Amino acid sequence: MELFHLRYFVAVAEELNFSAAARRLHMATSPLSQRIRDLERELDQRLFERDTHRVSLTPVGEALLPIARNVLDEINSIPWRLREVTRTERSTMFVGIPPGVHPALRSLVDTLAERVSQTCELLRWPGSSKALVVGVREGRLPFALVHLPISDPALEQLSVLSERLGALVPADRFAGRDSVALTELADLRFVVPPKEIGLAYFDQLDREMAELGIKKRITLTDTGYGGVAEIVSSGIAFYFTIIDAESPMHGYAKANTKVLPLTDFEPRLETALIWRRDRARGGDLDELVETAREVFGAPLHL
Repeated sequence: MELFHLRYFVAVAEELNFSAAARRLHMATSPLSQRIRDLERELDQRLFERDTHRVSLTPVGEALLPIARNVLDEINSIPWRLREVTRTERSTMFVGIPPGVHPALRSLVDTLAERVSQTCELLRWPGSSKALVVGVREGRLPFALVHLPISDPALEQLSVLSERLGALVPADRFAGRDSVALTELADLRFVVPPKEIGLAYFDQLDREMAELGIKKRITLTDTGYGGVAEIVSSGIAFYFTIIDAESPMHGYAKANTKVLPLTDFEPRLETALIWRRDRARGGDLDELVETAREVFGAPLHL
């Protein structure tokens, strides 16, 4: 068994989708599937149940997941532990920043950078929430702002922002309106964005809407938030976005789109600052985490 077998196993176990795991690992799906089969053969145990519709962990796979994570956590901790031992001067660290972070949070990141400037230079590192979570877990990033939910037991999180979401709708179909009911959107298609930019919370919203009778979908590939707004502007679809006018997400707006509060549905996007637990409890981030807790304080509600 090689270390990469465990990395591949954890990626598939967390994504429960071989294609998504392959994208995360920057490899093709076929060799990933082969390596998982190799691992199952070596362990003489089936780790995943597979069919044409879904992938799930077997009981053996569920038992292996925390073991594999612990092994990888120990390996991933080597670089920062060595830096801590050999550090003799002011270091440079990066905090992960996802797209569309509210200016109020950016201001708090600036405050944190100023507070810790005597010990380190804190710079921003862009990425999707999913990629930033991986970066923190693997030790490449000490901190990251990410959109919830996340469920990695190796990571600790501090809630920093709760933002109300509204419906991004075709403006001409809702001219003169200052709000909308979810039930009025039933004849439109909800936009399912590419997995690269999609948020785990939106998967939850998708399920909730289906239960409420909103079942039409349009799935996009190879585009960004601008592409989502483009589809909405065409008049056939809707999406969710931040209501607050200062949110950078309004920069993706197109002609014939508007954001309306929902009268019968109250989605909120939660953002947290995350870090590895072992780096804060007697590790190299102990003092920085305490400073971050002071700077961010109670979560903002917008």
